Amino acid sequence: MSLEDRTHTALHVLKGAAANILGIKWTKGVSVKGNHGRLTLQFDRKPTEEEILRIQEEANRKIREDIPIRVLEMDRNEAEELWGDLIYDVFLIPESIRRLQICHIENWNVNACNKKHTGSTGEIGELKISKTRYRIAKQVLEISYDITE
Repeated sequence: MSLEDRTHTALHVLKGAAANILGIKWTKGVSVKGNHGRLTLQFDRKPTEEEILRIQEEANRKIREDIPIRVLEMDRNEAEELWGDLIYDVFLIPESIRRLQICHIENWNVNACNKKHTGSTGEIGELKISKTRYRIAKQVLEISYDITE
């Protein structure tokens, strides 16, 4: 598994942790290069330092659990029946696309995603949040992170 695949998979784990701690639902953007990633989330306030620490701790706990990551290909209607709009981000998938690849970390994160993923969370490595930035005008929270061995 490539380093970028591990870093990308960490986006899903990090989003699950942010959803649990902050109640965040929508992703506005993602970026992955090497062992560095950035997750941009729609959010209405600047989180506290304690909340950011808890997100990192929750993400690393889920990584240490080494739970399976299921990648499913299914009909769009079937995916929507199972998970509703949780599979989507702010950047929508065109209606003309009828088959979706779903990344599913049970009881944690589910997302339509056409990228490669690790087979389990334990393959990711440790996640360290390196920077956060709240952009009040855009109502977004950017969480930058690095993956280590």
